Amino acid sequence: MWGVLAGRGWGKTKTGGETIRWLVEQAGYRRVGLIGRTAADVRDVIVQGNAGLENDYPPWERDGLYEPSKRRFNFPGGGYATTYSADKPDQLRGPEHDLILCDELAAWRYPEAYDMAQMGLRINSTMGYPPLTIFLTTPRPTPLIVALADDPNVYLTTGSTYENVANLAGSALDYLRQKYEGTRLGQQELHAKILTDVPGALWTRDLLEACRKRVDKLGLPEPIPDMQRIAIGIDPAVTATEDSNETGIILAGLGEDGHAYVFDDWSMRESPGTWAKRVVRGYFLDEVDAIVGETNNGGDLVEEVIRTVRDEDDKPIGREVNYRAVHASRGKYTRAEPIAALYEQGRVHHIGHLAELEDQMCTWVPGEKSPDRIDALVWVLWFLMLGEQPKSITRARAKGVYPKRR
Repeated sequence: MWGVLAGRGWGKTKTGGETIRWLVEQAGYRRVGLIGRTAADVRDVIVQGNAGLENDYPPWERDGLYEPSKRRFNFPGGGYATTYSADKPDQLRGPEHDLILCDELAAWRYPEAYDMAQMGLRINSTMGYPPLTIFLTTPRPTPLIVALADDPNVYLTTGSTYENVANLAGSALDYLRQKYEGTRLGQQELHAKILTDVPGALWTRDLLEACRKRVDKLGLPEPIPDMQRIAIGIDPAVTATEDSNETGIILAGLGEDGHAYVFDDWSMRESPGTWAKRVVRGYFLDEVDAIVGETNNGGDLVEEVIRTVRDEDDKPIGREVNYRAVHASRGKYTRAEPIAALYEQGRVHHIGHLAELEDQMCTWVPGEKSPDRIDALVWVLWFLMLGEQPKSITRARAKGVYPKRR
């Protein structure tokens, strides 16, 4: 195995793509698996991105290389690669490969997809070389990454964002420096250090692991109870520029067992109109019972923007959502501490890995400005667990209905 643990913008995707091409052309690898965090990541980053595999070939050789309907990339000299989403581990049950590329492995929501991929890595190249694994990622201290970093069978390459300054846009580099440099998280995102727990943080990696619901090595999810209600928490950004915070958007549910289940993190750095459409679409698609926003941080704006959302037929569907405004009468530490206590009691569970949310949870120390994803998480869990009772929700919850995995 070869692993690249490097900072944002180091050139991981370009390095992986050119290495795959070289191995196919020079070492006879013919059945390649390209695995990304999501199907969109595989298509838009690994295959067709600016540093993607398709752009490793000259323009006159690109016609017919990628067949998205078949999830296949055809190499000009023979052989092909099949694309997979780590969000769907079942896709990897059965197919055989001689070479696999795992992109942003630390951000996979279901790391068990890596085990499924390894089970299919069981044929030699046409020239007799053994099967190979390449993984590329900005490191996070997940159990899988920690284990691979300590594995003597893994050859590791590490690198900092600043090693690739010559090939990065100045504005992008300025943004990365402004957001991360001088912070503990910057050690991870820019300098590719595997962080340990932060003294004083309300959450630890071990705590989140103990509360996690995961899929098994066959790609089957752990059972969860029926949901009493499902809600979306929003912490809006005031602006939508490159330098602004993200809008925190967290989807969670309250189970019949009295435990909360955090299903998804839709946080984004987009205009209010864009994130509002995403929230309203999720509200109806996932049969959500309420959208929760904070009144003293743009909460009035949140409701106003949501109410203006229209569907493809220009129907004002935003008017139909059940919106609940909440008011922060206490400090952020005071609000977050009871939520952290619920985790310690084993009453909150994450469905799979929610990498960026969990990074914020394990690096935020009370007294610092609380990040957007944490604020959205606190609001939705406060509403589900510590606020209004289920009887106050008017929408009926169909038994056995859970948020759809996308």
